[in-house]
Amino acid sequence: MPNQIKDLHTVDDSSYPYIFEQNAAVVLKSSEGLVRCNVYRPKDSGEQSRVPVLVTYGPYGKDIHYKDFHAKSYSEVNPEHHSDHSAWETPDPGFWTKHGYAVVRADERGLGQSPGLLDTMSRGTSEAFFEVIEWAAEQPWSSGKVGLLGISYYAGSQWRVAARQPKGLSAIIPWEGMSDYYRDRCRHGGILSNAFIKFWWNRQVITNQYGRPGRSARNWGPDTIEGDLSEDELEKNRQDQTKDNAVHRFRDEPYYASKEYDMGDIEVPLLTVANWGGILLHLRGNVEGYCHAGSDLKYLRFVTGRHDLPFYYKEEVEVQRSFLDAFLKGEDRVGWSVKGKLPPVDLVLRRGDVGFDDPENEKQYTRRTEQEWPIARTRYTKFFLTQNRELTTEEPPQDVRKKLSYKALGTLEDPQYLQFSTAPFEAETEITGHVVAHLNVSMSPEPSGPTPTDIDLFVTLRHISPQGKEVHYTGTAGDPVPLTKGWLRVSLRKTNPDHPRHRPWLPHRDYCSTDVLPVIPGEVYSADVEIWPTNVIVEKGGRIVFEVASGDTQGSGVFQHNDPADR
Repeated sequence: MPNQIKDLHTVDDSSYPYIFEQNAAVVLKSSEGLVRCNVYRPKDSGEQSRVPVLVTYGPYGKDIHYKDFHAKSYSEVNPEHHSDHSAWETPDPGFWTKHGYAVVRADERGLGQSPGLLDTMSRGTSEAFFEVIEWAAEQPWSSGKVGLLGISYYAGSQWRVAARQPKGLSAIIPWEGMSDYYRDRCRHGGILSNAFIKFWWNRQVITNQYGRPGRSARNWGPDTIEGDLSEDELEKNRQDQTKDNAVHRFRDEPYYASKEYDMGDIEVPLLTVANWGGILLHLRGNVEGYCHAGSDLKYLRFVTGRHDLPFYYKEEVEVQRSFLDAFLKGEDRVGWSVKGKLPPVDLVLRRGDVGFDDPENEKQYTRRTEQEWPIARTRYTKFFLTQNRELTTEEPPQDVRKKLSYKALGTLEDPQYLQFSTAPFEAETEITGHVVAHLNVSMSPEPSGPTPTDIDLFVTLRHISPQGKEVHYTGTAGDPVPLTKGWLRVSLRKTNPDHPRHRPWLPHRDYCSTDVLPVIPGEVYSADVEIWPTNVIVEKGGRIVFEVASGDTQGSGVFQHNDPADR
C-alpha cells in the first residue's frame, strides 16, 4: 500500500454500556499488513474477569451501522439486538456483552480499515481470519475460548477457518452459510450464478474496499484511516469475483482449487442452521456441512423466514446462547456437550399455506427432532414422467415413449418449461430430505439457428394446495419461492460413483475440466440432476408439480443465471 500505516487504536470505556475499542490491529504473519478489529467487551472484564470471545470476520464494514447498511431490515430486527454498534448479519455487541461475552468484529483484509489484497473467500483471507481468532484467544481480557457466530458470509467463512483448527476456537454456529464455494454459490450444476454475485459485489463489497474515496459522505462508514487510494491502486488491490467466476469454469482450475478444504478437518462442536427457503444460496451448504464435518458433537437445525431476521428471534438467540455457553463457559443447561443426550437434528415442518415473509404466521409451523440426517426411515420413492405430463409412481410401459419439448433459452421474463403433476394425494404425505431427477434429454437446432453445443437444465418442485393454489414460501430476501430447485449443465453430467460422498439420492460430481462430455444434437443423454433438500407436508388433496425448464423460472429472484456468455 502506498500510504503510510497509522495507529489510531482508541478505547472508550465511558460512552457505552460496554468497553469499546476501535481499530485494534492484528499484525499478520501469513501475509503483509494487518487486520483491524473493533472490540466490544463487558465493563467488568479484565485480568481478574476474563470472558469468552465471539469473532466475526467479513467484508461489510465493522464501522457501518446496521441501520445504514439496510434500514428496512434493521427496523424489523428484534429490538433487544439494537445498539450503537449493531451491524448487518453479526451478533449485536449490546446484547452479547450483557451476557458475558466479548465481541471482536474484524474488517476482512482489503476492506474497511484493513489494508491488503481484497480477495473474498480466498485461502489467503481465511489465513488472516485464522490469525484473528488466535489473537482474540490470547488477549488479556479473553478467557482463551473463541466462538464463531454470524449469518451468510459470516457463516460461510466459518467452515474454512474451522478446518484450519486455530488455537482457542471452541465452537461455531454457521447460520445460513454456504460451505462449498463452487456448488453452493458460484456455479449451480456448473451454470454460472452471476446475478447475485454481481449484486453482492457491487453493493456490499467493492463499496467498502480499503482506500475507497467518499465512504463517509455516503454514510457508508468512516473514510480509510490512511486516506484514499486512486482507482488504479484500488483495481490492483482486488480480485473481482464478478470477473473471476465468469472466467473460471471448473474446480480443478487454481481459482477454485485454492478455495477447497476438507470438511473432515472441522473438529470443534458445531451447530449448523439451515433455512428451508434458502434454495439458491445457503441451504445445501449447511446440510452438507453437517454431514461431512468431523466434529464429534454436531447439530443441524432448520428454520424458516428471511435470511436476516430469524438469527435475532428471541427463541433462536436462546438456542445460540445455550450452545455457546456450553462450550465457551462450561455452562451446559440442556446437554449440548453430552454426546447422545440431545437429538442432533431439529426440523421445522412446513404444513399448510401460511403465506410468505410473515414471521408471525410462520410460527404455526411445528418442530420435530430426529436422530440423523437424512432421516433413516425415509422411503425413497420413484416418480415417473408420462406423456400426459403426469407425475406417477406407476412405471409406464417401456415401449411407450414420447418426446416433449420446450424452447431454449428461457429467461425469467420469458420462461420456457414443461410441468408434470401428481394426482391429488390420497393421504397427508411428508416429503423431507434429498431429491434427484433422472432425465433423458436431447436438443435440436432451430432451422435458422447455429448448432447448439450444450443443454442447461433448470428444475423446480412446486407445492399445490388442495384448493389448487401454489403454496409459496419465504425466500432469502423475503420473496416468494417454491419448494426447491436444482440445476445441471449437461456437458457436466458425469458423476463419480466411487467418491465417498456419492449417494443414490445425491449424486457426486467433481466438476473438473476433464469431466466435460460432448452434447450433440439428436443424441439422447441420461442425466441425474441434484435438487436441493426440502421439506413439505402435503395435505390430502394437495399435489406436487415437477418443472423442467431451459432457464430461471419463478422463485429465482436475484439469484439468476443469465450471463450472456456463460449461457
